[in-house]
Amino acid sequence: MTESSANKLLNGDARQRTPNCKKSSKNGFVKNHCLFQQPQKYRRPSEKNQNVTLNSSLYKKPFAESFEETPLLVAVFTYMGYGILTIFGYLRDFLRYWSIEKCHVAREKEEQKDFVPLYQDFENFYTRNLYMRIRDNWNRPICSVPGAKMDLVESVSHDYNWTFEQTGRVVKDVINMGSYNYLGFAENTGACADAAIEITEKYGAGVGSTRCEMGNLDIHEELEQLVARFLGVESSMTFGMGFATNSMNIPALTGKGCLILSDELNHASLVLGARLSGSTIRVFKHNNMQSLEKLLRDAIAHGQPRTHRPWKKILIVVEGVYSMEGSIVRLPEVIALKKRYKAYLYLDEAHSIGALGPNGKGVVDYFGLDPKDVDIMMGTFTKSFGAAGGYIGGKKELIDYLRCHSHSALYATSTSPPVAQQIITSMKTIMGEDGTTLGADRLRRLSENTTYFRRKLREMGFIIYGNDDSPVVPMMLYMPAKIGAFGREMLKRNIGTVVVGFPATPIIESRARFCLSAAHTREMLDTALEATSEVGDLLQLKYSRREQPLPSFSWMAEESLLQD
Repeated sequence: MTESSANKLLNGDARQRTPNCKKSSKNGFVKNHCLFQQPQKYRRPSEKNQNVTLNSSLYKKPFAESFEETPLLVAVFTYMGYGILTIFGYLRDFLRYWSIEKCHVAREKEEQKDFVPLYQDFENFYTRNLYMRIRDNWNRPICSVPGAKMDLVESVSHDYNWTFEQTGRVVKDVINMGSYNYLGFAENTGACADAAIEITEKYGAGVGSTRCEMGNLDIHEELEQLVARFLGVESSMTFGMGFATNSMNIPALTGKGCLILSDELNHASLVLGARLSGSTIRVFKHNNMQSLEKLLRDAIAHGQPRTHRPWKKILIVVEGVYSMEGSIVRLPEVIALKKRYKAYLYLDEAHSIGALGPNGKGVVDYFGLDPKDVDIMMGTFTKSFGAAGGYIGGKKELIDYLRCHSHSALYATSTSPPVAQQIITSMKTIMGEDGTTLGADRLRRLSENTTYFRRKLREMGFIIYGNDDSPVVPMMLYMPAKIGAFGREMLKRNIGTVVVGFPATPIIESRARFCLSAAHTREMLDTALEATSEVGDLLQLKYSRREQPLPSFSWMAEESLLQD
């Protein structure tokens, strides 16, 4: 990426695609954002006709994302469903108040009735009246390795999902479509498991101290050197918990008088870290570079509120792959903006490290960018590496500073030795340093599985969100009653899925989230697709109004776009 191309983007000289390049059909949905053009990100009621400039000179490969508009009738019925649930919720609260219906909700003792409430009754309204109806879709005990297949302990409830009891029956060989096991390293056999067992025999399972005291082992030093080499940065630091890597390190990097510009769909750990830092937080629209640039310009032009002094520092916080949308950050443009406005960039690669890029090195590798252009590279070991914990990579000065100022480094117990060895072995496998092609084969299989599964779901008529290369595949359910129904029906067919609804998603955008893995065989995917199609017909989930292109003419459509 040259400086002139970056200036063209930021000065508005980049060519804007007109609506004629990729029209919305008469049905009103937005087609794929493909081949270096992305005129509209969302077509939600709150974000209609959102225009976003995209400079093709910053991208070395096609960037294709799809976010189809919610059908109007579906949106109306979804709101009606939540409205009916709310009305019945108030009715049930009335019955509980007069002891007509048994109340399972935690509340204050009678002698504490004049105190300030410890349990906020109204805030728990959603939990007790809506969430409890479908609670059986979550917290299912697993009694095997959460690999491509898993075993579930059957649980039943006799009080409408308030409590559960186990029947003793085990549901065998459930195809796991929900775990973040992108490269299939969640396994109890093979090189990783053998190395972890060997290290456990040598060091034990725990450390019992922090890194700065008696918990710094030689295996931790080896891990950090390997992570730095894998990322292509000067130095790195590892932590025992991925969530704490964000929430405890952002406060060490920014504080009062600093500005954090955060994507609206950032993970809760990033949001918590930003709030704990005491910095001013401003949110830009998801993956919208116009929105981000406007905030940057305003921040530099006006400075801090009231005093109008310049900000001490401006930190842009984004994710590599957004776990609820399946979208990929438009990193080339973010880097161009941060260079132009002299801001810092914090990149969370929790879901992209190991899962994206020709070498599995994340979104930086995916776009072919220089790791030095990202000031703070963060990621976790809980997904692609089948382990636990997180890391931060960057310049040596940054890592040395964090070793002295990070709460997670100073007060948290060190990473367990077998977990550290699991990371080392899996990372060396990805890098090809184990003397085999196993890592490259897994990266290739993950990419093939992602492309195949996304294509098949679209052909079936489901609305799928996200980037074509993202192993996170959200499939829209919309209506609240269909959240629980989809999870239960899929489990009846021996498919384990994750269903997500409000408040984790917008109220009308409930969804099922599939996570692809290199461990999935084509037969497993076909079984999952067949079950999904069957349940989709049963629950009427095939909402898409997308016009499928004729296979024999698909190359002509691509050629015409390139000519445009």
